[in-house]
Amino acid sequence: MTTDVDLTAVARLIAEPARAAMLDALLSGQSLAAGELARAGGVQASTASGHLSQLLDGGLISVTHSGRHRYFRLASSDVAHALEALGAISPPRPIRSLRQARTDEAMTFARTCYDHLAGVVAVALVDAFVSQSLLTAGGDGFTLTADGASALADAGVDVAGPQASRRAFARSCLDFTERRPHLAGALGAAVCEHALGEGWFVRRAPGHRALRITDEGRRQLEKRWNITTP
Repeated sequence: MTTDVDLTAVARLIAEPARAAMLDALLSGQSLAAGELARAGGVQASTASGHLSQLLDGGLISVTHSGRHRYFRLASSDVAHALEALGAISPPRPIRSLRQARTDEAMTFARTCYDHLAGVVAVALVDAFVSQSLLTAGGDGFTLTADGASALADAGVDVAGPQASRRAFARSCLDFTERRPHLAGALGAAVCEHALGEGWFVRRAPGHRALRITDEGRRQLEKRWNITTP
């Protein structure tokens, strides 16, 4: 394996505004149709097709077929991890409308980062897990303690499945709004899947990353991990 990589090849793909917007939409963790990604990128369908072909060729996205339809998603969690890290070193866009301000506020509070939780709530979860000795931090990730495995299993989170996975188990992902780590990897995905499945969070709109916490979600976070949310 060569150690000389072409960073400019990926940089060129991400640098185009429409492609960047499409990649950001796919950070919702959902599979999206070409038409949905065209709207996310603010381009016509024919233009979107060309952009998607370039992202496919560049290995940043993958595609699945269902009848006559094609659905796109990020190629891997590594792509999501890299995009979130780039967000952490990128300057914020100027806010020019009330709608944009509300979207920004929602994204900051709770969102998906591919298949795991991100934002204020996700960072608060990591802080709680570490302070309660459910996780220990070290290296580029976390270690789940025996108490942590019991506490998450008691909350209904599948711990055994992620532990058996070949994927990184409890990875640290730098949150681009909080500039602090949230929980990624197979365990982070399991926590997110459970939180969405149990209705602790709901998506604000299909194909959008921002999440809304529900009353049940507030109750569960406070009851289980002493996290209070507005």
